[in-house]
Amino acid sequence: MGNERTFEVLLLEFRRVGVDPDTFSAMLALRPEEALRALKALPDNAGTSAFVARLRAASQDAPVATGKPPRRAARGRDKSA
Repeated sequence: MGNERTFEVLLLEFRRVGVDPDTFSAMLALRPEEALRALKALPDNAGTSAFVARLRAASQDAPVATGKPPRRAARGRDKSA
């Protein structure tokens, strides 16, 4: 998708979800693909808080770019005993 078309789609999705892109400063730090993915997962008129919550959930699910595999919680082990 070209940059101009991506911007148009983003604006349409922001409006559909009920997020005012003119007042959403966090948009500056987002990649368009991340924003679109989050917006498309939301229903109409979900609002800004739903959008932010979706972004946070997605960032927690994303692998950390450290070059190391993600740490897994030990199962069945209780270190307090």
